[in-house]
Amino acid sequence: MTSSVVNRLEAASDVDAAIVAADLCYAYGDHLAVDGLSFAVAPGEILGFLGPNGAGKSTTIKMLTGLLRPRSGHIRILGMDMPGEREAIQGRMGVTFEEKNLYAAMTARENLRFFARLHDRPTFDPDPLLRRVGLIDRAGDRVADYSKGMQQRLMIARALVNEPDVLFLDEPTSGLDPVSARAVRAIIREEAQRGAAVLLTTHDMAEADTLSDRVAFIHDGRILVEDTPERLKIAHGQRSVRVRAEVDGQVEETVIPLDDDGADERIGRVVQRGGLLTLHTEEATLEDVFVAMAGRGLDA
Repeated sequence: MTSSVVNRLEAASDVDAAIVAADLCYAYGDHLAVDGLSFAVAPGEILGFLGPNGAGKSTTIKMLTGLLRPRSGHIRILGMDMPGEREAIQGRMGVTFEEKNLYAAMTARENLRFFARLHDRPTFDPDPLLRRVGLIDRAGDRVADYSKGMQQRLMIARALVNEPDVLFLDEPTSGLDPVSARAVRAIIREEAQRGAAVLLTTHDMAEADTLSDRVAFIHDGRILVEDTPERLKIAHGQRSVRVRAEVDGQVEETVIPLDDDGADERIGRVVQRGGLLTLHTEEATLEDVFVAMAGRGLDA
């Protein structure tokens, strides 16, 4: 292990991080998918990994959960080395991947009981979890008959079977309707409040803004920046006022950047002109920040 990796691990240990990644790299053939990622997640914290498809988010989670071995770098989960102590770590983690890997021929109850046995919980009662994710009325149905959204909610329930100390969630609300997505976000917050360290990947900037204590922008396998959503929006975005007024029978809209010189005077002139319809302050979104830093949108 290099001295830089040791220093990063020691620094993370000073804040009692539950998840530590130091200088992680991974390649698919000649393509370097993850290029020197370093970060830490504390117990009770939600870190959002934000970036477009192909940015390296899912590959990073697969390394952290022991499914892929890094080309270089080091991982420590709950004070244990991954993959060296993989079995002990996996017993204390919960994981959902974007790809569904449920047993379609089993019912929801049977799926959860099966995974509970893998965690040595033979008396596990699946119904409270199924009720928590809104599936209790379909608990006896085969998963093959579930919609994509229902399967996603069952994946969330399965990740919580062992009351994990760390949660890795890959696009946790993918395929969910707005009501189900809101319920899943509430569950994620509850798990963090319980003390679990949560790492979630998403390309939904609004969701990350709502859920995350900190976010890390990932682009081409590298972290561009890492901070709280609020600080990122203030540091890299632009505040503005959007004014709509009726002038000579036509609705005109004016956007005035608040950080520009003379912004107060411009707003005053628009208001004094009369015909004011609406006046709204606006702040940058995480999407705006990402575009400013990466030079592209998530769907580009």
